[in-house]
Amino acid sequence: MKKFFLTILFLASATLFAQKPIFTTAKVKAATVYFNAAELSQTTSVNLPSGTSEIVIKNVADYLNESTVQIGAPNSVTVLSVQFTQNYISEYEIDETNPAIKKVRDSISLTQKEIKKIQIETYSNQQTIALLDANQHVGGANTGLNVTELMKLVDFYKAKRTEIDNTIVVLQEKETKLNARLKNLNDKLEINTKKEEKSSKGKLIVQVMNEIAGLVNFDINYITNNASWTPFYDLRAENITTPINMMYKAQVVQNTGIDWKKVNLTLSSGNPNQNNQAPLLSSWFLRYQAEERRDYNHYRGNNDAKANTLEEVVVTGYAAKREKRFSQVSSISANVVENQLNVSFDIDIPYDILSNGKPHSVALKEIKLPATYKYYAVPRVEKEAFLLAEIDDYSKYNLLPGEANIIFEGLYVGKTVINPNQTSDTLNLSMGRDKKISIKREKVVDKSGTRFLSSKKEQTFTYDITVRNNKKEAVTVLLKDQYPLSTDKETEIELLESNNARENKETGILTWDLKLNPNETKKIRISYKVKYPKDKIIGNL
Repeated sequence: MKKFFLTILFLASATLFAQKPIFTTAKVKAATVYFNAAELSQTTSVNLPSGTSEIVIKNVADYLNESTVQIGAPNSVTVLSVQFTQNYISEYEIDETNPAIKKVRDSISLTQKEIKKIQIETYSNQQTIALLDANQHVGGANTGLNVTELMKLVDFYKAKRTEIDNTIVVLQEKETKLNARLKNLNDKLEINTKKEEKSSKGKLIVQVMNEIAGLVNFDINYITNNASWTPFYDLRAENITTPINMMYKAQVVQNTGIDWKKVNLTLSSGNPNQNNQAPLLSSWFLRYQAEERRDYNHYRGNNDAKANTLEEVVVTGYAAKREKRFSQVSSISANVVENQLNVSFDIDIPYDILSNGKPHSVALKEIKLPATYKYYAVPRVEKEAFLLAEIDDYSKYNLLPGEANIIFEGLYVGKTVINPNQTSDTLNLSMGRDKKISIKREKVVDKSGTRFLSSKKEQTFTYDITVRNNKKEAVTVLLKDQYPLSTDKETEIELLESNNARENKETGILTWDLKLNPNETKKIRISYKVKYPKDKIIGNL
């Protein structure tokens, strides 16, 4: 009895694995795109028999995280196993329900039937000719036909023979054309079959147990790393007295191998691939380095400190471009969901995002930013003034780091960078250069010079900074300059004149708040003295 039961079980298993797999194509319903990944939600329907079946789900991402795959099914269906593969091999691998393949196969079948009909008709005509040829002997042995009857018979035979021959020629020409068409169809079938094999390299192989035969709906969710999005902005301002119209946008890129057509799109600032393990601290033990190495690090540290000091006063700007005008963008809004750890944007309008690796622009929302404008100038680094827009309470806008186009007074003037990940209460947006604020920084020769003392070398530097407002309205200019710092006790630095600047002694940065009326000019003087051993050379003074 036990042997009989095992035999039945073996036969049932053999029948299961011998069943033809059921092919189906999944449709992308929704996509949640992160900065470096995407979670895809797909659906498909399958006619399942009762019992165990193998389902081959096509049109999934070429590369996905198999551990994130989730299959949703009705209570009557039990999912036994799920496997992702790019090398599915089966005698039933080619899905005959593919519309392209089915269309070609139907055309081949129809053409073959037409060829068969022509061959039958050609054979019938050939047999008719054979019958005519077999009855060329007319009359009996002792009797014959008179001349009139013989002429009629010859005319009939000639006309009929010619008609049938011409019919056979026409049929043979049709058969030749149909054979050529059949060859083309077979070639097309081979191409489509290869495409099918190539395009179906990524598949989900799902083993299920179904209680009731019928149509079953499946929900498929998984994460793929072949998609991303980056924030992008358009900043539009008419003048320095109006708020900034910010168009909050996103550039979505996906190369998953499947096109997203009319999908519900969600953009999230989260990172599903991020390590979520909290860090731990271990004991920190100090150790000595070689003397030469320590001196090198000390020298390098000095340079790095000076470089960081300079970076505080450098503002990145772009040359003005006046040839391009931008049209206004209609108001579009996305539903913003603020979670505990990230921000998500639910897009109201379904989008098409093709799998071509190209950025697709998605509008999120339009924001009117109240701004306070001022000009910023660092003439030691740049001889032009930059327009800054100060945004208070910027955290409520859910901004993310990204580039921004600047459209000022209806003209495109360049790009800037928005970085809301800062600790200050005010967000400064660089709106580009304004050539109507003239700035000049000149060395005052008669107030500068070099003196040699007993063992020291003393250098004095004096500069005049001239700022002029050529605009029709009053402006406020935040002016910055600096004097050098020393980490060597043998080098002495003294600030001689600062023209009532706010001084940061830790960084050596001097700051002035200048209010300039239309066509007004102001002059600022800065002077400092550097004293150091005369047998040494300072390379960056």
